[in-house]
Amino acid sequence: MSEVIWKDQVPLRRPVLLMAFEGLFDAAESATESLSWIRDRCETTQLAEIDPEIYFNFHETRPVVRFDSSGNRVIDWPATRVWACRTDGPRDLILMTGVEPQLRWRSFSESVLEIVRHGGAEIAVTVGALISMVPHSRPFPITGSAANAELARRMNLDRPSYQGPTGVVGVVHDRLDRSDVPVMSLRASIPHYVPAPPNPKATQALLRRIEQTTGVPTNYEGLDGAVTEWVQRVDQAVASDRDSADYVTRLERQVDSSEETLPTGDALAAELEAFLRDHAAASPEAEPDTGDKPDEGSVG
Repeated sequence: MSEVIWKDQVPLRRPVLLMAFEGLFDAAESATESLSWIRDRCETTQLAEIDPEIYFNFHETRPVVRFDSSGNRVIDWPATRVWACRTDGPRDLILMTGVEPQLRWRSFSESVLEIVRHGGAEIAVTVGALISMVPHSRPFPITGSAANAELARRMNLDRPSYQGPTGVVGVVHDRLDRSDVPVMSLRASIPHYVPAPPNPKATQALLRRIEQTTGVPTNYEGLDGAVTEWVQRVDQAVASDRDSADYVTRLERQVDSSEETLPTGDALAAELEAFLRDHAAASPEAEPDTGDKPDEGSVG
């Protein structure tokens, strides 16, 4: 039985699925905030949610009780929610956000695959942020990776080389890769000495790379003011401590001596379009879906 609860049906134009999960892969809440920023600025409809019942230990991730505008008592469960986002760009988006599930990751990855198939997503992108040794005063690097060698080559992405314990993002990537669904990861590095949210600079860096990669406008320029204020506050805090100021200066020197040039946004978007066109042409016809079908209001 599918754990995906379908809510509505929306025609989408060659959508990209963007995923971000609260947890270890969401330093300073930068990744989930980037998807919230997009959702708040486009025409959205909730497509589905993944039932949390089998994926969470509610002793650790507790539901929240509140009163709605009518005074009724409501319990909010930590479900993963999926939104259709109609954009002004060449394609639409499917946005998936929620708390990183604690249990049954293989089953959860099957639910993600179901959403990809029925939503018609041409490619999936996990969006994340990690603590790193980067200075707050320099552009935050975005690391991209993909297991598909051709996708990595065209998009100037790293190939995964890590071996060891993994998380739900790694499991989802593996399931989509094995199903011949193109999937990539975009990760922002943020300063380890400023780990608390919000971090508008990291959110803006992710939004900029999402726009460069997909060609879909994200209105990341709207964060310019918040980024300037954030940098100024951190500047003041660092300047008040000599050791901190010296440390940040050393980080700046390391970054300045190792800058690399990335392809332009137009070049990245063009390469993605070329890859997806070639991938669709080379892929065999999809086998019939023998699993449970969503209700009449489903996507696809």
